[in-house]
Amino acid sequence: MHTPHTPIGSSRRTILALIGASLVAGPVIASSPASAAATGLDDPAKKEIAMKLVSSAENSSLDWKAQYGYIEDIGDGRGYTAGIIGFCSGTHDMLDLVELYTQRKPGNPLAGYLPALRRVDGTDSHDGLDPGYPAAWRRAAQDQAFKQAQNDERDRVYFNPAVQRGKADGIGTLGQFAYYDAIVMHGNGGDSTSFGSIRNRALGRARPPAQGGDEVTYLNAFLDARVWAMKQEEAHSDTSRVDTAQRVFLRNRNLNLNPPLDWQVYGDSFHIG
Repeated sequence: MHTPHTPIGSSRRTILALIGASLVAGPVIASSPASAAATGLDDPAKKEIAMKLVSSAENSSLDWKAQYGYIEDIGDGRGYTAGIIGFCSGTHDMLDLVELYTQRKPGNPLAGYLPALRRVDGTDSHDGLDPGYPAAWRRAAQDQAFKQAQNDERDRVYFNPAVQRGKADGIGTLGQFAYYDAIVMHGNGGDSTSFGSIRNRALGRARPPAQGGDEVTYLNAFLDARVWAMKQEEAHSDTSRVDTAQRVFLRNRNLNLNPPLDWQVYGDSFHIG
């Protein structure tokens, strides 16, 4: 169950369609020994770890697969937040998801809400969605086709671009996860707290391995920039998902995210054996 102090991906911002084009660039150069040994976050076992790590922060649970039917307005100005990655009715990614689902399965429980979703896109309005939309979302979440659509949109918009950009920067599994978690929360719009701006802020202080830099030094700079971005918005002022999670792994130089993993988020302790 989602808890009030852990808003799901609530900073996912506009221009999500630009993510793929803006993030995929450059060859993969792994110059540090730790990076060279990394399988990458797209290895199935590592991807499962990534899903659990994000869910620990977003849902206070490692059971990310229980979140397909989650839907709530958490009062962050983005309308409804829902599903495994926090698709939002006000930030276009929910609209894209429901359009994809409807292309694959016309007449689904959410198809009739597409006109309303298009109207409220970019706002926090529920106009045309209440009172039936949350119940329709939960019904749809019983459908394997909708679960697959959520998986596919998560990968297209967030996971794959993060991994590709991370590999291009020469960083290993932990670094790729840091990129993914940042895109989930901040999106990649044009504002100063977007993923691209966070990365640029880090590049102003350190070089990634692909440019001859030290991986640990660069990741510390990236996490510093991430914390700064989080503190710009009250909803994200608790930075424990970085401070007592990602930084713990980095201090341990666990650049491949190898289990066992122990971390805390918002005071809750988690373990992957």
